[in-house]
Amino acid sequence: MKILVVEDNKKLAENIKQGLAQEGYAVDLIEDGLVAERRILVNRDEYDLIILDRMLPGKEGVAICTNWRENGVVVPVLMLTALGGVDDKVYGLDAGADDYLSKPFAFKELLSRINALLRRPKQSSPLILSFHNINLNTTSRVVTYKNKPISLTLKEFMVLEYLMRNKNKVITRDELYSHAWDFADSSFSNTVDVHIKNLRKKINDNGKIIQTIRGVGYKMEE
Repeated sequence: MKILVVEDNKKLAENIKQGLAQEGYAVDLIEDGLVAERRILVNRDEYDLIILDRMLPGKEGVAICTNWRENGVVVPVLMLTALGGVDDKVYGLDAGADDYLSKPFAFKELLSRINALLRRPKQSSPLILSFHNINLNTTSRVVTYKNKPISLTLKEFMVLEYLMRNKNKVITRDELYSHAWDFADSSFSNTVDVHIKNLRKKINDNGKIIQTIRGVGYKMEE
């Protein structure tokens, strides 16, 4: 799972990122409201959840959330704010936020709310993904090959899930990297290729299940 945190308090943002990273999430940070708004409008499928502060430079959170919803963005939004009155919460929820958490908050509560939002069923998002002899449970993160469980790292799971969700489509290395790793991570190099290689070993794939599209990326084609 990949989460975008839009928060201009650097210390708070880094604390959230560190805590979520320890829970196995990939996390990106953006401080400016306009930058975050544009990023999601252009890359609306990049994130599984957005944590959005209300008071931001560039553009405030409620206006951003309203614009996302008006443009068909369905990514769950958890709004954070120091404005904790009932009317403030109603205002944020009416703008399209899925949940609203007042500052200060305990990280345990933030994590609980995130997990609750991510458990909600997504439109056109099946619980079980299947391809040839591979079955992937998106909730339990259990993967089987020929009905036998295989052990994947978190990144291997994220790469495989993304490929399976996009069957019959060529996925570039940049797309895979953007989905599974933080955009602040500078260790790209051959990271994606190494993870594909490891995946192939675990599912006994000689290149027929996960096909290499030379010079571009990978594809799982039925």
